[in-house]
Amino acid sequence: MMQLTSALRQAICAEGERAYPNECCGILLGQQREEGVRCADEIIPIHNAREAAEQYHRFLIEPDDVLRAELRAQEQGKDVLGFYHSHPDHPAQPSEYDREHALPFYSYVIVSVEKGKATDLTSWALSTDRTRFADEGCLAV
Repeated sequence: MMQLTSALRQAICAEGERAYPNECCGILLGQQREEGVRCADEIIPIHNAREAAEQYHRFLIEPDDVLRAELRAQEQGKDVLGFYHSHPDHPAQPSEYDREHALPFYSYVIVSVEKGKATDLTSWALSTDRTRFADEGCLAV
């Protein structure tokens, strides 16, 4: 279960709307609570490093951005819980491309942005064998 404050949920939706018609992306920081419960309390918006012609349906977070997020989390006693990105004019469900590039343990928050307006936000976890995503639920706190 991913828990997001209302403010973080709104911030992710706003990032998706700002980036439209391209995909936005970023990193989720917070605490891993009891088994399966992740409480995000900070997002780090990341510049989509995918080539411009592909940003409408792909995102890329550079390794240096992940390293900076890991160091920031460590300094604050937090964890990198996962990543978020938008799906312009597509459902808030992971694509096959998303599955191929994801790793188990992390949460993957996806916001659907239809015609420039955020409409749905979901969170997914990849199975340890990397064959499928499961909707892990996204609770606003």
